[in-house]
Amino acid sequence: MSDNDNDDFDFASAMQGITPHSHDKADLTPTPKKLSAANDATAQYKRRMASQDTESLVDGLSSEIVQLVESEEELIFATPGIQLKMMKRLKQGHIPWEAGLDLHGFSLDEARDELSRFIRDASQNQCRCVIVIHGKAYSGEGQQPLVKSYVNDWLKQMHQVTAFCSAQPKDGGTGALYVLLRNANKR
Repeated sequence: MSDNDNDDFDFASAMQGITPHSHDKADLTPTPKKLSAANDATAQYKRRMASQDTESLVDGLSSEIVQLVESEEELIFATPGIQLKMMKRLKQGHIPWEAGLDLHGFSLDEARDELSRFIRDASQNQCRCVIVIHGKAYSGEGQQPLVKSYVNDWLKQMHQVTAFCSAQPKDGGTGALYVLLRNANKR
């Protein structure tokens, strides 16, 4: 026998006494962990909140396509019954505003939520006139003023709003709106 034959490994003799597997496929399904039923107050609260519809702060206001307005376009709106004299006073800035909201830097969804919350709170606090600063969208060349366009549309849908118009230059001009809210006794 040569040295080469002694160095060869005899696999069959090495496997003597070993029983082969009964199947040749691996079981890769994970063993499911047993979930403990959490019955404490926190788990019950989380379960209840997950199954409820959350209150929407958007008051039915959507982010669907609206009529786009220009940056320098003056906005004006009044519900039926608003007197011309009242609109003139509003437009001239002669009705003092009691609260304000600045929407600069908000996404459309955030702006919608904030505007809805702001108008609702101002109405509940019996404010007669508020100011909403929406900006003019001068951040890009030829960019349409999306927030201004949507605010124009959203305010027309809110039952608390009776009128609005672009503000005086000292208060933001065409980048802001004076918003007239319903009288407390007419709500």
